[in-house]
Amino acid sequence: MAVPGGGPDATHKTAAVKRWFLRHPEYHRHFIPTSRSWLNQVERFFAAITERRIRRGVFTRVTQLERAIADYLAEYDQNPKPFVWTATADAILERLKRVCERTSDSGQ
Repeated sequence: MAVPGGGPDATHKTAAVKRWFLRHPEYHRHFIPTSRSWLNQVERFFAAITERRIRRGVFTRVTQLERAIADYLAEYDQNPKPFVWTATADAILERLKRVCERTSDSGQ
């Protein structure tokens, strides 16, 4: 949703939203970065949980799945490791170039 003069990420700056928060002090706004790279990190973290815990388990109840996820998070918190990019920008751009070359003549 675009907001006049505010850009697509400025919905929290509208008068209506500000009034709503004034009427609902029990809610607090938490701002996230406006770039999309943070979302990639979140998606990568969920992929890691899926690969390392969920796909390796057998769950017959939702509570078992919830416990497995909670256990994974507790273990991860004990020894967190930051995500480190291993590909260089040049390698990524070269791969993108090859994909574009391969698909640009696909007849679609």
